[in-house]
Amino acid sequence: MTIYPIETGNFKLDGGAMFGVVPKSIWNRTNPADANNMIDIAARCLLIEDGDRLILIDTGMGNKQSERFFGYYHLWGEHTMDKSLKALNFHRDDITDVFMTHLHFDHCGGSVQWNADRTGYEPAFKNARFWTNENHWEWAINPNAREKASFLKENLLPMQKSGQLHFVARKSTPFLEKSELGFGILFVDGHTEKQMIPHIKYKGKTIVFVADLLPTVGHIPLPYVMGYDTRPLITLNEKATFLDTVVENNFLMLFEHDAHNELCTLKQTERGVRLDELLSFNEIFNSK
Repeated sequence: MTIYPIETGNFKLDGGAMFGVVPKSIWNRTNPADANNMIDIAARCLLIEDGDRLILIDTGMGNKQSERFFGYYHLWGEHTMDKSLKALNFHRDDITDVFMTHLHFDHCGGSVQWNADRTGYEPAFKNARFWTNENHWEWAINPNAREKASFLKENLLPMQKSGQLHFVARKSTPFLEKSELGFGILFVDGHTEKQMIPHIKYKGKTIVFVADLLPTVGHIPLPYVMGYDTRPLITLNEKATFLDTVVENNFLMLFEHDAHNELCTLKQTERGVRLDELLSFNEIFNSK
């Protein structure tokens, strides 16, 4: 097995929304805001080459939305999905599986693209199976008013129409030790219904792709919960259990949304779980 972080593009989000009730005077130390109160955000995905399977975890925003839509998110940087795949000598058509942690537009927008004559939409990975779970799919296609702007029909229905949509089988416990994709999954409900957090065993370590359970390094302290979370008190409980588990097992956390930090380890302190070391993927796994 070989794992590659995939940078698909950077954008900005309102810092206040990203940190909920935490004052700007505190979160601005770790996630400095610009003059418009916007902070840097990544759309970092993960590519797993495992035998004859090439599994992509999340797909970023994609590029099919309108200029007005992208104007809200202040895109910056030069990263794209195609550039990142090409740099690794891969192509979209090589992807066998697309696993989506959840179906908010910044995590699955790149799963669907315009068709050739721009009259409709089609899956952006024509040879892939697209994986979500049934509970989250129903939540997404019948959205509540709070999340409706994040669940876009054009990102979802083409996967179903093409016949490429598949559901991860769930057990009754929050943690699925091994899924159809070959890695463990933690199901969490604070941010949205049944978000899936992959746990991947790699070169003697466990990498946890933390998605929106922990968007950035600045979100490690327990009360630092996004205003976007639909059930913040559930997030608090899920984070507490998760952070203790990371420390106890010396897991590596890989951030999807931290534009400036890829990986970290955690430690237990008198103030609770805190950052231990900031790391880069290459220095851990590809150093000579």
